[in-house]
Amino acid sequence: MLMSGLGSDKLHVKYIGEATEKGPAFPRYYTLTHSDVTGELFLSIGTDYDKTSISGWYTRLMRDEVLAKYQEGEGGVELHVFCHVSGGLVVGTAGWRYRIFKYHLPDVLQAFRYGDDVFIRANPSFAKAPIRVHFKSKRRRYHKVEDLGILDDYLIKT
Repeated sequence: MLMSGLGSDKLHVKYIGEATEKGPAFPRYYTLTHSDVTGELFLSIGTDYDKTSISGWYTRLMRDEVLAKYQEGEGGVELHVFCHVSGGLVVGTAGWRYRIFKYHLPDVLQAFRYGDDVFIRANPSFAKAPIRVHFKSKRRRYHKVEDLGILDDYLIKT
């Protein structure tokens, strides 16, 4: 999906609500969608999720968007990422969807890091934020939270 080949031609970033490259830090939300046809990624950064980009019938059926937000944790700022594995009307089994999300998460986290680079460089605590990935599922086996390091682990080295 991305890896070190991520470029501005494949990642499209837009700011919504009161968000800009400079802030605010809280609330700061990410909504990542993609095109299966072109491989392009669409990252919205805002003071809430980009409900417009995830409200179409196809997106509601696929539920393959990735949502994230920064919030204060016990040790400081944390990045919480949410993936819809099962429940409701979605395409694919929970196990299949879980494996796909796990496979693409490094690319997703690179998109967050690369797409919000100006803000993250200006706020180093956000680059060091622990990442907590919430897999949402009706099946207990896949309904869990996993730690995936810090956001700077996903900085693209050029």
